This record gives sequence, C-alpha cells and structure tokens, in this order.
Amino acid sequence: MSPHPHDQVPRLGVLWCPHWPVVVADSQADEPVAVLHVNRVVAHSRAASAEGIAVGQRRREAQGRCPQVRIVTRDPVRERREFDQVVQAVGALIPRVEITEPGTLTFVARGPSRYFGGDVTMAAQMIRVATEAVEGAGRSLAAVGGFGLGVADGRFAAGIAARRAASVGAPVVVPAGAEATAAFLAPLPVRLLSSVAGLEPEFVQLLGRLGVHRLGDLAALPHPDVLARFGWAGSFARTIALGGDARLPGTQDPPPGLQVQRVFDEPVHQVDTLVFVARQLADELVGMLASDGRVCTRLVVAAETEHGEQCERMWYRSSGLSAAAMVERARWQLDAWVQHEALTAGVTLLRLEPAEVRSDDGVQLGLWGGRTQVDDWAVRAVSRLVALAGEQQVLVPAARGGRQPHDAFTWVPALTADLIEPAHRLAAPVGPWPGQLPSPSPATVYAVPQPLVVHDAQDVPVQVNGRGMVSAAPATVQLSPSGSRDLVAAWAGPWPLEERWWDSARAHRAARFQLLTASGRLLLATIEHQQWWLVADYT
Repeated sequence: MSPHPHDQVPRLGVLWCPHWPVVVADSQADEPVAVLHVNRVVAHSRAASAEGIAVGQRRREAQGRCPQVRIVTRDPVRERREFDQVVQAVGALIPRVEITEPGTLTFVARGPSRYFGGDVTMAAQMIRVATEAVEGAGRSLAAVGGFGLGVADGRFAAGIAARRAASVGAPVVVPAGAEATAAFLAPLPVRLLSSVAGLEPEFVQLLGRLGVHRLGDLAALPHPDVLARFGWAGSFARTIALGGDARLPGTQDPPPGLQVQRVFDEPVHQVDTLVFVARQLADELVGMLASDGRVCTRLVVAAETEHGEQCERMWYRSSGLSAAAMVERARWQLDAWVQHEALTAGVTLLRLEPAEVRSDDGVQLGLWGGRTQVDDWAVRAVSRLVALAGEQQVLVPAARGGRQPHDAFTWVPALTADLIEPAHRLAAPVGPWPGQLPSPSPATVYAVPQPLVVHDAQDVPVQVNGRGMVSAAPATVQLSPSGSRDLVAAWAGPWPLEERWWDSARAHRAARFQLLTASGRLLLATIEHQQWWLVADYT
C-alpha cells in the first residue's frame, strides 16, 4: 500500500510570468526577441514564437527561422534584481512569499483568499499588483502577454494552473480536494513533469515510449509496480499526478528555532561586509544541518536596519542549498534591497533561517552532461586551497561586462561564489556599454596586447583619421616586425571607441577591426595613435 498522497497538501498560489528574461530585455510588444544561454534559446517573445522560435533551439536555428530576431544574452543577476520589485509589491499583501526563480513566486493561498474574499478575487488582485510593479519600473509585459496566477492544492497543480492562466489571460482556480485536483491533472501530458515539476527529461521520455502519455494514465498505474520499475522518481511522479504534495521525499519542516543570525554593534553599510558575514552564517547553518544528515531546501534571508526596517525573502531549491548557494542568494537579495531602497540605513541584524529541510541523500549524477563527479572533486579542491592559501588568494572568474574584451570578466573570491551552479556568475551582464563587442566573444584575450603591422595593397601602413575613416583596405597583416606576412581575406571595421573623454589623464581613444587571414585566423585588432595592436584571437 502506498501512503495517501493527499495528506496535508497545502493550498498554494503560484504567480508566473512566461519568459521573464524577455521582460528584463526591454522588448516591445511586436518585437521578436530571443534570450540565449550557452548558445541556446531559454526565453522568447510572442512575436518570436509566431516565427517558429522555441526554447531549446540553437542560435543559428533561431536566426534561420527569424533573421530579424533580436538576440539577448541572459543575465540571471539582473533578472533576480528586477523581479525583486514584483516580490516587494506582492509581499506587502502576502507574508512569506517564496521565490522559486525569477518570474515565479509561490505563497500559501488560504489566508489571503479569506482576506480578499475568495480565490478568484485574490488572484485578480495579485496580478494587478504585480503588473503595476513591472510597469512602474519602466518595463512592459506586452511582449510575453502578462502574469498568470493559479491556485490549487499542491505546488505541481498550482504551477500548471498558473501557466494555463497566462495563456488564457485570466486566473485559473482549481477546486479544492483530491478528486478535483486529480481530475484537473488527468488529461494533461506527462511532459509537464519535466517543465513544471523538474523531473529528468529522460524519465518523461521513457514514460512516453512505454505508452504513458497523460498524467491520468500514470495515476492509474499501481503504486508498487511504478516504484519497482521507476524507483523514487516514478513514485514521486505518480504522487503529484494524483494531486499529492509536490515536496520531494524526506522533506519536512525544520525544528522550531533553528536559525543563525548576527547582531552588529555598529550598523553595517557595506554590502560586501554583509556578504562576508552571510558566508560565516551559511557555513554554520550547513554544519548544523549536516550533523543531522539534512540539507536546506527553503531558506529565509532576513535583515533589519537601524531605522527599524525589516526585510525578508524566501528562496527555494528542490535539490538543496549549499553554503555557497546561500551566500549567492544573500548577495542577490541584499543588492536588490539596496538598489530598490528597501534598506535605507545601516544593517543591524542579518539572519538565515531554514523554512524547509530534507534528508541529505545526495544527488544522482548523470552519465553525460550536467553535473559530474569531476565537478564535485573540483569544488573540494578549491575548498582545500582556500583553507591553505587564504580567502583572498583563491579566485574564480565572474562576468562583469564592459566595452573591451579584457573588461568582460573579473576575479572574485571562490569563498563567496556558488561553484556548483556557476551559470549565473558567468552570464554576461547587459550594459549599457556603447561600443561593446557583439557576441560571440573572442576565444583568447591577450593580457598584454601584441604589436601588429597592417599594410594595404600598395604596401603602405593602414591608418585611421580622426573621423574614423580608413586610409585603405587592409591587405596583409604581420604579427611582429620580423614575422612572416599573412594575407587578409576579409575585414570589418573600424569601430571607434572613446572612453573617459572627460579625464585627460585616463582618456582612451582607439578604433577596432576584425581581420580574417588567409590562414584561417580571426583576429581582433585595434589601432591607437597610428599603432596597431593584436588584442584578441577568435580561433
């Protein structure tokens, strides 16, 4: 016999914005926009979808479907920072709003529903408040259609209801009760187990090959057979297909009073100082949970100021939050609070509090792609180096952005970085940086630019005048005065670059070129004071 899947299933509301990265990209209503991460589409506007662009496509395929599509590089940090304004607006009406990811937040619906006079009225109010927060920040939801809000028993059903609400343009409320929830889910495709519940796509594809195409088909299977054939993943999928609790097995509330905090004698005004303290608190909290064989899945980050301001946010990750992941979320949250003036004075208290924990059963690593055992070994090696060399001596790269290739990345202490999920740390931030090089970035950036000699067809050095006009087309390139020459097969430029024009001591003016040689090398070169320099190499 399987445990009853509907015991203590919470009534939840999920507010969801489809393709939130497109909203952050300042897109217009009829503009085809595709947001890319690791050369694949992760979000797109409605206009791009109408042209055949879909999530998962490669950049070249997306541009082939719609040549005029605007490509935007994903910026997770900016997405979280911008979404915090929505969280603040909704959090003013509903306590303890849980942030799953930028564009999605979850809350317990029973209390707010009673306060606003019903699920439908409450949902309409939340959508209105969230929309006003986005528009008040100068953003538009027209390119993605707007927010959707779903209310149902359990996280899985509420998440699906929110997606349906976004597509129909009205809140979707699933009647309470096990039978009503199961009936709502039964006709839906099993692929939602991957896109909404986060189960492995390979598992969902296997269900389809075995003839299980609908959630109702999965729910009708005997629990012992599902458990024997698919293990815990199958058992969990069947539970949520029946409308059961979408919390992973072994998840439970933490012991009362389990929290770590730091009270400051003098108010702290620097975010970096708070992040350093957050690292100490995260290590302490993870150690306390690890001694009991548990990991934190829902974390509350709270801060109080000398003016009496109190701010807190709840973050969720089903696989558990490591100490580095806690620090990263604390950093994002503190930056957002400071930028949006939620904290207007020095911080006097910083607290990390687990709201949900589960048994630390580890993470099953895949055979191909994704996180591997080598990644875990690398993280442990970095931790040992930090212990031996010091916190400021072990650094990892982080995206910073800039006009020049060597400005795109910087080094940050490994102690404050999430080494398990580095995607957000390495995602290139969006400017504005007028004159920034377009994607893709060069493969090799020289720490010290190398001198270059560029001649035209008449063997005369190529020059650029003050108006950015080229004296003649580049014909040959020579990497050093004594080196051999290579023919220029194609070239592009110049792109003038003028930085710090207001400061005569640090002013920098140059022109950039891309040179494709006959030998197949693609070079990024600059000319400054009529001297050519090799800055980077794309090959």
